[in-house]
Amino acid sequence: MKTANILSDFLSRVSDIGRSLMPLPDKQETLIDRCEILLSRRGEATSLALAREILDRYSEFTADDKCAFFEDMMSQFSVDEAGLTKIIEAWKAPQKSLAKNTSLKAQTQTHSQKFMRQIHIASEPRSQELIRRLNRAPGGTLDLVSMRADLLLAMESTPQLKQIDNDFRHLFSSWFNRGFLELRLISWDNTPAVILEKIISYEAIHEINGWDELRLRVAAEDRRLYGFFHPALSAEPLIFVEVAMTAGIPKAIAPILAKQRQQLNPSEATTAVFYSISNCQKGLQGISFGNFLIKQVVEELRHEFTNLNQFVTLSPLPEMRHWVRQQVGQNMLSEIPQALHQTIHLLNNSKDASGVGRAQLEKLTAWYLLKAKKSNGSPFDYVSRFHLGNGACLEQINSEADASGTRLKSSWGVMVNYLYDLNSIEHNHEAFANHQTVVCADSVRRLLK
Repeated sequence: MKTANILSDFLSRVSDIGRSLMPLPDKQETLIDRCEILLSRRGEATSLALAREILDRYSEFTADDKCAFFEDMMSQFSVDEAGLTKIIEAWKAPQKSLAKNTSLKAQTQTHSQKFMRQIHIASEPRSQELIRRLNRAPGGTLDLVSMRADLLLAMESTPQLKQIDNDFRHLFSSWFNRGFLELRLISWDNTPAVILEKIISYEAIHEINGWDELRLRVAAEDRRLYGFFHPALSAEPLIFVEVAMTAGIPKAIAPILAKQRQQLNPSEATTAVFYSISNCQKGLQGISFGNFLIKQVVEELRHEFTNLNQFVTLSPLPEMRHWVRQQVGQNMLSEIPQALHQTIHLLNNSKDASGVGRAQLEKLTAWYLLKAKKSNGSPFDYVSRFHLGNGACLEQINSEADASGTRLKSSWGVMVNYLYDLNSIEHNHEAFANHQTVVCADSVRRLLK
């Protein structure tokens, strides 16, 4: 973190020098005009200053202004068609004559490989280079993450902006790959208060109401909290996972979150429970690093607590009620066993599951997790897709697991356990990745009968 701060301070000083060398902007120039100038500049100091100016001006835009900026960015910083055409024609010209002479086959391949690389470079939209140059500004990476969050919002009304989002995703997938991420143990004594405060703010699954509740999650001997950080965003967690050490697989969240609970000596624990995973940056949506987080945390815990032999989640079902409503609203019940129709209608018309037996609710949940699919054949539930894609096994369904308003609203209080069995993670991952196989325990499979 200290090295990152030194570099940031240096870039800020260079940017300040560049600002003094840079002529004042013409009042007629738009922000897109300034972006064009940024792409044409070669001086390092003035480029840093200009990139910082562009990001600062953008931050003052309204939502409509931002959407218009993205539209201009898409139209004016697309692929250089003239340059690309010129390279393609140069590739085609000798290709025809070389192809007539079979003895020149190797020469033909060398010629093609050379031009294919040039074509690949020339086919890149100019908007990608613009994003790279903006990233060089002091604090530019965090501003670009925020900019993409704005872009995702703008795409809801202007879906064609996905072309620009493809540029962000392409670059972010490189900038935020696992090789650049740092795993940190977040603790009460050693983690800066500014980061602890952000943990409270970013917690997305089980709300943390103030410092006292946070202390219960990070200071207790039988609790751990780990997060991924990036060197360019050293004080901003990207994603974090909360872990409870328990004596077995939990069936409910209340005992884990209870303020007056009996703490467990970690040496007596057999199970590590990942009970909350929160993505912190909206602008990094779709940039996957959560799978690396869980697997690395498993290794950290195994080294710290050699007595642990089970690694499980206690996971919500955020899309289950939506799926039930979809089955009823779009008259799609014909694909679901008749025995579950009454359960679906009762749940669709109620805020809770008081009129539905526990067994019936668990049977419907099993059907939902094992059989409900999206159009591409993957499981309907995105939390399920995440854990199954990581190689987990659907181990247990727990009705009445969470009576909080959020969980009652989304899944009538049902939560599930996914088991990370170290001996079968890779096999499960391959089965899901190649065949969309939902690996589950026999007890869950029997619920379908």
